[in-house]
Amino acid sequence: MAGNSFGTLYKVTTFGESHGEALGGIIDGCPPGIQLDFEAIEVDMARRKPGQSAIVTQRKEPDSIQFLSGIFEGKTTGTPIGFIIPNTNQKSDDYSHIKDNYRPSHADYVYDQKYGFRDYRGGGRSSARETASRVVAGAIAKQMLPEIKINAYVSSVGPIHLDTPYQELDFSKIESNPVRCPDEKSAAIMEEYIRDIRKQGDTVGGVVTCVIQNVPVGLGEPVFDKLHAELGKAMLSINAVKGFEYGSGFSGSEMKGSEHNDLYNPDGTTKTNLSGGIQGGISNGMDIYFRVAFKPVATIMQTQDSLDNKGNITPMTGKGRHDPCVVPRAVPIVEAMAAIVLADFYLINKTY
Repeated sequence: MAGNSFGTLYKVTTFGESHGEALGGIIDGCPPGIQLDFEAIEVDMARRKPGQSAIVTQRKEPDSIQFLSGIFEGKTTGTPIGFIIPNTNQKSDDYSHIKDNYRPSHADYVYDQKYGFRDYRGGGRSSARETASRVVAGAIAKQMLPEIKINAYVSSVGPIHLDTPYQELDFSKIESNPVRCPDEKSAAIMEEYIRDIRKQGDTVGGVVTCVIQNVPVGLGEPVFDKLHAELGKAMLSINAVKGFEYGSGFSGSEMKGSEHNDLYNPDGTTKTNLSGGIQGGISNGMDIYFRVAFKPVATIMQTQDSLDNKGNITPMTGKGRHDPCVVPRAVPIVEAMAAIVLADFYLINKTY
């Protein structure tokens, strides 16, 4: 299986399966001399880990990180940073019922057809547990660029939308509730909706909005490696993501040019920011903001028809520990992938 690395100069490679011995990764290209805040890394890991609230999967994993290389006396050495995250709470028997069956809307069928073999325990490599390694790499990337502020939050769950402009939100409230929505009223409604969905044995999707502030002018490499193109690729590589839009996004297609153009101020900033902080594929110094759409988790605690490896349609009921809504735990993953993209372009920009 190829495709396990992301980035050019700040390159992240992940490995491991949901129910294997450990997950892990290698970060190649991290500059030397960065004093790491290990507590900050653990905080981001705690935001992603399972079992953190009643509205997420109850798998209990401490997600403790063991750094193996690339760090000495708390500082990066410039050599590859290797790390592992041991799996300690596998319940592989929860997946014995899908050994010969393909779950609807999962990667089971395509993995089996492509490779002729699959790890059916939690989906193996296709499990969202792989994203734990991305959060480690993203947390370190954030510390490479301390002046850049990255804040993601849940802006919708199913039909419940937070339409308040991000400029009017208090990002310090994102972590004040299990949904990770900075609007307390909306968060309470979203949480109750997720609880109800769980009682039904069903799942629901949602949207994560991300805002990146204090980005310098000049990040991005046209024509094929535009900043928004790499951000889009990064977000679409996250499990369950079905859509990405930045700036005005799809709503911009309904506007006239006279309405959509961001007019300049004398200092090079713009009066509006429908461009989403990126023009011509290059950051322009304004806030970068984008939205990431997540589908409902495919495993539901209801009986549905599945396909077995003999070509028979058979009924299947979901088992195991699964999120009724993935978006609260996806918030740190979105931030991590954004940080990895920015760190990579930051290093590329230094080569000029």
